[in-house]
Amino acid sequence: MTTLVVYTLLAFSICAVWLPPLRITSQHNIPPWLFLGILAAGFGLAADSLRPAALIGLGVFLLLAWLASQKKTPRWQQFMCGFLTIVMALALAMHRLPGFNNPVLLAGVKLSPDSAPFTLYANFDKGAVGLVLLALFCRRTSSWAELIAVIRKAAPIIAATIVAVLGLAWFIHFVRLDFKLPESTLTFMVVNLFFTVIAEEAFFRGFIHDRLSLVLGSTSWNNAIAVVISALLFGVAHLTGGPQYAGLATLAGLGYAFAFQQARRIESAIAAHFLLNATQFVTFSYPYLQ
Repeated sequence: MTTLVVYTLLAFSICAVWLPPLRITSQHNIPPWLFLGILAAGFGLAADSLRPAALIGLGVFLLLAWLASQKKTPRWQQFMCGFLTIVMALALAMHRLPGFNNPVLLAGVKLSPDSAPFTLYANFDKGAVGLVLLALFCRRTSSWAELIAVIRKAAPIIAATIVAVLGLAWFIHFVRLDFKLPESTLTFMVVNLFFTVIAEEAFFRGFIHDRLSLVLGSTSWNNAIAVVISALLFGVAHLTGGPQYAGLATLAGLGYAFAFQQARRIESAIAAHFLLNATQFVTFSYPYLQ
């Protein structure tokens, strides 16, 4: 139960990124995401989900990201801290830093007789990366009306991405049609959204893509370069799944990047990524045919 509290608090802290700061005194306030994130880390330490080494790693990452996000600091400091933020984000997301005991929620589950075994973790380290990058770097909507407008603007790109990626995956026999609603559906959706999709989109679109756009300048050609680079890097990050998986991830990354470029808000890329994953989970083989 304590482990559930830890990851529920981490998910709430991610949601709290969209909330205004909490006023502590007349001159001081605290972002609710930071308060809830610290609370999640504290419970994680008590539940042995985290050890002191994990808190040190998370603290260093938070400090570097905060320094990189400060526009009034010298450019060289922003660049160095930004580079180190990338290094730390990758190390955390790839589970290379010590102190994290991420629980296994599903172990070697075959969702279909001919699909590859599927293991699902609740990754505190990757979720924390998404939280910090989302809060400090990502352009977000500020109201429900703006969110609806952003999703509507990106909807054609999102639909085209889902059709293109899953259509190609089916054509090359990477997946097959397989409608299902296993008992693990809700668990998968929640964990995939908060501890995978948001982290990956905050990194590849909200940080990498957006920083490239700022450095290169806002022209059609430079925007296209940012789209392609972020998509290629997204594909490279999935090379461990094999060349077909990486190729499909690159195509998906192009769709997510176009959706982000069109709306200029991180919610568009998150929606594209999550809806593609959810559609595959429910209507196609997951993660792929064995």
